Amino acid sequence: MKRIAIAFTLLTSVIIAAPDDDRVAARRTALDLAGAWSNDGFKLRDGHWSGTFKTGEAKLVQVNLYAGNQYWFTLGTTENAKKVAVSVFDENGKPVVFQLHQDGARAAAGFAPLISGSYIVKIEELEGQPSAFALIYSYK
Repeated sequence: MKRIAIAFTLLTSVIIAAPDDDRVAARRTALDLAGAWSNDGFKLRDGHWSGTFKTGEAKLVQVNLYAGNQYWFTLGTTENAKKVAVSVFDENGKPVVFQLHQDGARAAAGFAPLISGSYIVKIEELEGQPSAFALIYSYK
């Protein structure tokens, strides 16, 4: 069932303007990396965040997380981005300890909160040209 939905999204992106094609490509890149976490029992959360960004421009996403769960926030971009990063902060903006995965135009942060509540996920392009991005997350 999920493969049909993904195929439909890719098919409709051919009909829509080019910027949407870039967002689909960025999401595909994020999903490819997130597959590694699903092999470890993580479930992909429905929905994603997407848009465009450029070097030096950070985007922030507020998420509600639950103590006892583990999360992976996975960022995929188009090939214009050469290096990207994902960071996690508590609701007061203080950095939390997280596991980092960086691989050029894609990156991920793994985090297991000790306290349930709001957290902030920061994504940014560190090197490259303006690029589309997609951020997804997995949990277990």
